[in-house]
Amino acid sequence: MVSLAALSSWDGATCRRVNAINRRRAGAALFALASRLGDGAVWYGLMVALPLCCGREGWREALLMAACGGASTLAYRSIKRTTRRPRPGEVYDSLLLTVAPLDRFSFPSGHTLHAVSFTILAWYFHPVLVWVLAPFAGLVALSRIVLGLHYPSDVAAGAALGSLFALATISLSRLFPPG
Repeated sequence: MVSLAALSSWDGATCRRVNAINRRRAGAALFALASRLGDGAVWYGLMVALPLCCGREGWREALLMAACGGASTLAYRSIKRTTRRPRPGEVYDSLLLTVAPLDRFSFPSGHTLHAVSFTILAWYFHPVLVWVLAPFAGLVALSRIVLGLHYPSDVAAGAALGSLFALATISLSRLFPPG
């Protein structure tokens, strides 16, 4: 069985190793762009595009995504305030930080949570979108570690929570079928 100390040690070491990508100009630029787009621009754009492309059903899908996003934001902010885990950049002086964090605490990754939840919802509503959104969500998640803003466990927790929120939203959507 893996101890909490061993997991914490692995988390920090992995974060420091992956952050080396941020020392290459192309890596820093790619992951900074993915992170900034993951701030919301892609997801808001998707929510605007759905009604334009899909009419009334698109409105329903956009509202479900917005509700999922709102509920998950409340949850992850509450978890962050409770756990108060410092970001890796505050713990390891050796990390190169090229993007400022949006808030103070690290656990869980809100960017990853939203990337995963919105990708799952878009995949459920329009399966063809997974070919674009899944790689983007992966870049957003990896960017959080590369940029020194999160530990791998923060990203894993964000992905798990995002999956749960998306599946809960899908379940709720079935209670109110389109029509």
